[in-house]
Amino acid sequence: MKSTVETLSPTRVKLAIEVPFDELKPSLQKAYREIGAQVQVPGFRRGKIPAAVIDQRVGRGAVLNEAVQEAIPQQILAAVREHDVKTLGRPEVEITEFADNEPLKFTAEVDVRPEITVPDLSTIKVEVPAVEIGDNEIDEQINGLRERFATLKTVERPAAEGDYVQLDLNATVDGEEVPGGSATNISHEVGSKQLLPGLDEVLVGMSAGEDATFTTQLVGGDFAGRDAQVAVTVRSVKDKQLPEIDDEFAQLASEFDTLDELKNDLRERLTKVKKVEQIYAARDEALKQLVEAAEIPAPEGVVKDEVEGRKQAMTDQLERIGATLQDYLTSEDKTEEQIDQELTEAAQEGVRIQLLLDTIADAEDVQVSDDEFGHEIVHRAQRAQMQPQQYYDQLVQSGAAAAVFGDVRRGKALASVMEQVEMKDAEGNVLTLDDLRAASDEEHGHEGHNH
Repeated sequence: MKSTVETLSPTRVKLAIEVPFDELKPSLQKAYREIGAQVQVPGFRRGKIPAAVIDQRVGRGAVLNEAVQEAIPQQILAAVREHDVKTLGRPEVEITEFADNEPLKFTAEVDVRPEITVPDLSTIKVEVPAVEIGDNEIDEQINGLRERFATLKTVERPAAEGDYVQLDLNATVDGEEVPGGSATNISHEVGSKQLLPGLDEVLVGMSAGEDATFTTQLVGGDFAGRDAQVAVTVRSVKDKQLPEIDDEFAQLASEFDTLDELKNDLRERLTKVKKVEQIYAARDEALKQLVEAAEIPAPEGVVKDEVEGRKQAMTDQLERIGATLQDYLTSEDKTEEQIDQELTEAAQEGVRIQLLLDTIADAEDVQVSDDEFGHEIVHRAQRAQMQPQQYYDQLVQSGAAAAVFGDVRRGKALASVMEQVEMKDAEGNVLTLDDLRAASDEEHGHEGHNH
């Protein structure tokens, strides 16, 4: 095998590879064996069919094609090792010349890790806003608690926005009942827009025992897109009554005896949450500065694959809730080009950060112990609601175990970055990874420095 390497850009190379026909013979024999095991020829045992018979039945061209497809990845790997190319992502292969008993000539374009010079981490200085908790934020928390402990009281008056009504619904299209279009004695908050479009407007001003009819467009089912006539009957109107904000409320809503104690506790909890957010903001700013200072380019092929992966994940997520990408674009008032642009920018930033952390991990010789890797597998398995061994086996089968290992290594490199850069808030307080761990451990009971 002969190969040359041409640099197309700081992040992409083109390998030109020539393989003598003799070197393809092991792949050719393997192709004959595999095809021979799949075809049936009368008079021959499966797997014992001579090559000439396979050529006659399947065609020599098909066998050569299978041999080439098997040989190409091996030859690329050999060329990559020979030229010490640090590849990223999948190569784009083009066969330039190939015929029976002739050399195979092909090219492979592949993204490579650019040469990155990381600035001295101690020269990076980050400042983020100080943590401040406003009285209005405490009031918001208190109001949230009040809502949870609200009571409903039947009132003899017409319904207004914010009231709860018990109602019956019955939808018909041209006099025909809509399947699943009836509901009896359901509770609904007027103005919440949780049920059918047009219902909330009709309910305002209706009293218990009254009926009304309105028209709405159906979005699902057999009559999707058709106008339905909906009859609504109000059974009762209930007023939402919020408890008074006093010591008695504190005792009802928490383990505290006084309102002041409850407010202090809420202030402490909010402070912890904001401290975690503050350190994450400092981390993101440090990474941004480092990526800019190191002038890290984003390899096109890797970014393209990442964008495709993110878009597919987005589409899958939308499908799970019964929506399409088009629905999402309409609701966000965006075009597909705008979404692609946003995904591309996010992917470029993500890939640059990965390259930076990989470079730092190499420079600092960051190692990942079996315990650390195992801890991450257990953590991810819990999130996926799977048994750790089952989750790990799936990772190995899909070839993704190395990517998880890389994530853990980058996580350790990130922790190292945060320990070396100077992070302060606007009041001059030094922020450290220990603050994050302390706040996270108290709040969540586990380490908080996972990226």
